[in-house]
Amino acid sequence: MRGSAPAHAGRADAVQECPMAVPGVVWGATIIGIVALLAFDYIFHVRKAHIPSLREAAVWSTLYVSIAILFGVAVTAFGGTAMGAEYFAGYVTEKALSVDNLFVFLIIMATFRVPRADQQKVLLFGIVFSLIARTGFIFLGAALINSFAWAFYLFGLVLLITAINLLRPASRDDDRENVMIRFVRRIFHTSEHYDRDKLFTVRTASGS
Repeated sequence: MRGSAPAHAGRADAVQECPMAVPGVVWGATIIGIVALLAFDYIFHVRKAHIPSLREAAVWSTLYVSIAILFGVAVTAFGGTAMGAEYFAGYVTEKALSVDNLFVFLIIMATFRVPRADQQKVLLFGIVFSLIARTGFIFLGAALINSFAWAFYLFGLVLLITAINLLRPASRDDDRENVMIRFVRRIFHTSEHYDRDKLFTVRTASGS
């Protein structure tokens, strides 16, 4: 009996170290649900370009907040109070931190002069791309930090440089394009004007 005690203790420690162990089926169902919500949002909300009213924005915001709360209730019911508390704590934290994204969205929309009616569609495509890119960066960053400890300091340096650039006074030439835009223009053929809400458009030599 004495010899089996360490094995039981080891298993108990392993359970305590992995309190958020979630079956792969649950992760798959969650991802499918997120994709379904994005498709629903596109089909029934942003596919037709329009300027949303305050009432419409409030209804959609209430809908998605309600879905998040119901998901948290499900997490609590099936995963326990500890997992549910962690979910709601993370949700409230991310919701609060996401407020700064509003300013980023405003800057991007204003910089590219996106028409008001098309901003919802641009925002939705941007969210989808950011989800994909963030997932890749998370796995890539974790792998780099685990393999090369110095990568952590490199990421910190990038954040510091970004913060310094934000603190610098704005240039008088508001129409001057930044490095990223000039780089994209060299790779892709872009237009100076929007063709309604089309992502791709074809222009002939005559300009039509």
